[in-house]
Amino acid sequence: MERYIIQAEEGERELVEKALALMEEPAREQWRAAKVIYTGVGGINIIRSLQNLSREAEVLNIGYAGSANFDIGTWVEVTEARLNHPNVTYPEPQLAIQGRMTGAVQAVCYTNCDFVLQSDYKDCVFDMELAFIAALGFSKLHSLKYVSDNLSLHAYHDLTHGVE
Repeated sequence: MERYIIQAEEGERELVEKALALMEEPAREQWRAAKVIYTGVGGINIIRSLQNLSREAEVLNIGYAGSANFDIGTWVEVTEARLNHPNVTYPEPQLAIQGRMTGAVQAVCYTNCDFVLQSDYKDCVFDMELAFIAALGFSKLHSLKYVSDNLSLHAYHDLTHGVE
């Protein structure tokens, strides 16, 4: 079976070994052998980078995320991906993410098209890619997010040196 680790930016590379350390064998070694794909940030980059992958591939998204209340440095195993649109309500699917791989905190991930600087949502994380990955329909999708900030672009930059 093909396995891919999906990351937005090369600057997230350091997270792979840390995420794999959360797993037990043999999963750790299986993922260590996976091909890493850097997509670029956001939905358009996700679609362009992943559109030709087999939907039967097993995919693990590892990346940074913000949270209103989880401590910086917390690992979150995502259980569900949703889009974040706090100003309107409309019907859309809530995309389930594969089950337990680690002992990390489990939570929903809200995907955004911009950096989230404030939110009333608690006990969740915010990113800019996962819902788009999930919407592509991979049969086996997992996600581990490392809390890089508490909805502070400055704190995110200090830790990650990522997206401007």
